Amino acid sequence: MYPTLYHAFFDLFGWDFPALKLINSFGLFVALAFVTAAATLKREMDRKQKLGIFEASTVTVQSGGPVSFVEWLTQGLIGFLIGWKFIYLFYNSKELFSSGLPQSHLFSLEGSIGLGIVCAGLMVGWKWWETRATRSKPIKTEKLQVPAHTHVGGIVAAAAIGGVAGAKLFHLFEYPDELVRFFTDPSLSNFLGGLTIYGGLIVGGLAVYVYAKKNGIHFLHLADSVAPGLMLGYGVGRIGCQVSGDGDWGIPNSNPMPDWLSWLPDWMWSYSFPNNVNGVFGERMAGYTGKLIGPSDPWPIFEGYGTYLDPGVYPTAFYETLMATGIFCVLWSVRKRFKIPGTLFALYCMFNGAERFFIEKIRVNAVMDFAGMEFTQAELISTLTFLGGGTLLWFLRRSK
Repeated sequence: MYPTLYHAFFDLFGWDFPALKLINSFGLFVALAFVTAAATLKREMDRKQKLGIFEASTVTVQSGGPVSFVEWLTQGLIGFLIGWKFIYLFYNSKELFSSGLPQSHLFSLEGSIGLGIVCAGLMVGWKWWETRATRSKPIKTEKLQVPAHTHVGGIVAAAAIGGVAGAKLFHLFEYPDELVRFFTDPSLSNFLGGLTIYGGLIVGGLAVYVYAKKNGIHFLHLADSVAPGLMLGYGVGRIGCQVSGDGDWGIPNSNPMPDWLSWLPDWMWSYSFPNNVNGVFGERMAGYTGKLIGPSDPWPIFEGYGTYLDPGVYPTAFYETLMATGIFCVLWSVRKRFKIPGTLFALYCMFNGAERFFIEKIRVNAVMDFAGMEFTQAELISTLTFLGGGTLLWFLRRSK
C-alpha cells in the first residue's frame, strides 16, 4: 500500500522526494475522480447543446481600464502564500516530514516571510506586465455567448463541496465513537479521515440541484449527463481506497483461491493491505488482526505505518472499481437511446444501488439493528437508491 505519493515513487522508482508526502494517495484519486466526471459531463453537455437541449449562456465581460486595488492585493497574497508556505515546505520537506503528519505543517504558521515577499513581488510584477497594454484603454463592456459546458466548473465545485461535507457527516453518524472524537480531539487527522460515499452522493446531489435551479438548467437532462461520469468517477475513487488501504476492505478471506481463478494474482482474492494508511494494529471485531511487518515479511516497512492484516481480506475496493467501470460502459453505450429525460439517471440509481448492496455482503461495515433486523447503513441507502431509481423509471415511462 502507498499512503502517499512519496511512498509510491520511493518504492517503485527509488526516488526520495519528501515533499510528495503532502499528497495523499486517497486524496489524489478523489481529485482524479472529479476530473474524470467533469470530462464526461463536458462531452455530454456539448452533445446535448448541439441537439438544442442545453442552451448557450450570455455573460457580461469587462475589459480595459486600470487594475483595481483588490486585484493587485489578491495577486500579491497568492504569491506570498506560494513563497511563504509551499516553497518553504518543498525546500525543508526532508527535515519537516521526517516524523508526524505532513499536513500538520501545511496548516500551521510555519513558513518563510522572505520567500513570501519575493514571490508576492513576482506575482504583482507579472500582473503589471500582463496588463500593460490594456490599463490605458477605456473600460469596455460587452456581452458574449458561452457554451453550456462553462457550467461544468460550477457543477463540479457544488458537487465537491456538498459531497465532501455529506460524506464526512454520514461517516460520523455511522461511527458515533468517531463523532465524539471529532469534537473532543479536533485534530487534522480526525478531520481528514473517514468518508461515506452515499453521504457524498446525497448532499452533493442536492448541491448540484440547487446550482441547476439557480442557473436555469433542466435538472433531469443534467442528471442524465452526469450519470455515466458519476459511475466512472466512483470507480476511480475506489482505486484510491485500494492503493492507500483506507479501511474500505472486506471481511477476512482465508479460503483458498478457486482453481478457475488461479490465473489471477493472489491479491485479487485475498490481501493483507501492508502499510495501510490507517496503520491498523491489534484485533478487530471483523475477525482480522493488525500486525507489525517484520524483516522476514515480503513487504517494505514505511515509517508511521508498517502493519498488515492477518488473515487477508477481500479487496472490495478493487471489485467495486471493476463493477463501476463495467456499469459506466453500459450507461455510456446506451445514453443516446433514451428520449425521456431522467431515464439514464434512473438506471444509474438502480445499477449503483444493486452494486453497493451486493458488495456489502463481503465488506466490513458498522451494523445497525432495527426491529430485529440487522443491516448496514450502506445496505439501507443502496436499497432505497435502487427502489428510488425503479420508481423514477416507472414514473417517467407513465408520464412521458
